[in-house]
Amino acid sequence: MTSDAYLADCRARLAFDLLSNTWNAVVLWSLGRGESRHGELRERIGGISSKVLTETLRRLEFNGLVERRVADGTPARISYALTDLGRTLLGPIDAFGAWAFEHGDEVMAAQERHGG
Repeated sequence: MTSDAYLADCRARLAFDLLSNTWNAVVLWSLGRGESRHGELRERIGGISSKVLTETLRRLEFNGLVERRVADGTPARISYALTDLGRTLLGPIDAFGAWAFEHGDEVMAAQERHGG
């Protein structure tokens, strides 16, 4: 017997796909601290290229999790903020972080045992 729980069009798989991209969760978590400009986000996150951050922000905006805000001025001031929907993912992201903090050493030890 097979389960339909993780078919390509199911909602659970959609959620897992959203969080399986490392940068999605990191950017969402970072925006949980408040609205930020591109450069501020890049500095806060560290280790992410400008191109990858731009791609990640576009992907999160496409999925309704982040909104791009443009303020008048020359040049226009562009910032990013979580949508209400995006804020609903902060709890699950925090739970994953807590799990990693509690079990990360065990995972790394297993990787070392297997030559990773």
